[in-house]
Amino acid sequence: MIGLERINVLLDEIAETFPAALFEQLNGGIVLLPDSKYHEEARENDLYIMGEYVRDRMMGNYIVIYGGSFQRLYGEGSERNMKRRLEETLKHEFVHHVEALAGDKDLEIEDERNLAAYRKRGK
Repeated sequence: MIGLERINVLLDEIAETFPAALFEQLNGGIVLLPDSKYHEEARENDLYIMGEYVRDRMMGNYIVIYGGSFQRLYGEGSERNMKRRLEETLKHEFVHHVEALAGDKDLEIEDERNLAAYRKRGK
């Protein structure tokens, strides 16, 4: 099992490859939580949340990565695959960050379309 400590190292390695400009106004940084999180509409715990972009008036802007979700889905696989999945998720959340700063919602709309497709598959 790939542990949270190793996931944290991998996240740091990934974040170091991103341009510094992406971190502007991300005053809360990237937070790794040990939790697994399911979407509120998940059926039989089949829809994990891997990460979230948070805009909070008190805490500021930050990205949460759910380490437990990554461990459950990819923890028994290769470290290379884990790193690839972490990078995909981190990039996704940074797009939310940049779009929020620009007043754009394209990725939010795409996420909602994906959720609508998930709902439709469940019927």
